Amino acid sequence: MEETRIDLRIPDEARAKEMKRAAELCFKINSTMPGTEENRKLIEELFSNGVDETTIINPPVFTLLGDTVKLGKGIVLMNGFKCMSSGGLTIEDGTLVAINCTILTNNHDFYDRPVITCKPVHIKKNVWIGANVTILPGVTIGENAIIGACSVVTKDVPDNAVVVGNPAKVIKYLDGEKFKNLKGV
Repeated sequence: MEETRIDLRIPDEARAKEMKRAAELCFKINSTMPGTEENRKLIEELFSNGVDETTIINPPVFTLLGDTVKLGKGIVLMNGFKCMSSGGLTIEDGTLVAINCTILTNNHDFYDRPVITCKPVHIKKNVWIGANVTILPGVTIGENAIIGACSVVTKDVPDNAVVVGNPAKVIKYLDGEKFKNLKGV
């Protein structure tokens, strides 16, 4: 997974414009009655790559750049979803994200801190992410995986794995065959 770097000392009008747009939309989403048509339209505007009608996003929500987030079908993002999305985020179909989760796709260079280091995060199909989980830059989470509550995911998670802790470690594997006959997976 290739790292990209953004030097914050160098003005980037397009990035600044998108950050302003995302901040304003997050404010409006978080200040509008949840579950209303108005709230839904704001969410769809924020995530400009598209939000399928089967995807549910519960405010409050925060993302740094809405145009770097790609969402699949049948996703549920519970209240308190936060995403530093400079590196890009893909969440595939059927993923459930519990309350107060944070996904980070960017960090700072250890020595030259005005430089942002970015790596995409990819969450594959049918993942279940427990409450208060943090996912760090560059991580791919495999299909059907479960991330236990309060875990900090620092490295890739295999398909069908259950991981817990800080840093998250595999504690067991689910039977991947059992997912094949489930509706919607």
